[in-house]
Amino acid sequence: MAATEQQHEQALKKFLDERPQLRHELDNLNPLLAQAKGETAAEYREERLHEAFEAEAERLGLFAWELTLQLTASTAEDYQTQRLEVHKEVAEMAGMDWLEYCELYGLSK
Repeated sequence: MAATEQQHEQALKKFLDERPQLRHELDNLNPLLAQAKGETAAEYREERLHEAFEAEAERLGLFAWELTLQLTASTAEDYQTQRLEVHKEVAEMAGMDWLEYCELYGLSK
């Protein structure tokens, strides 16, 4: 069960709520930068938010979807359960043996 778009939006909101400095920076982006990229100010802001979210996930050694689950799970146990479910889905899609996949990504089965 991969993270849903709704979960991701909820995670982005929580991520931003916990980082007032980032919110301030995003609220004060230069509109000319958006215009230069052919984007609206809102699109440009959203892109910067996603970049910050992905950078934080990388800093924590997580995939962005793992950070989404971490920020939206009701408990640490719920997070771990959801995380392993998604990893199992990924292993199946990749046609990898589950134990081999766990070893590759440092997961405890």
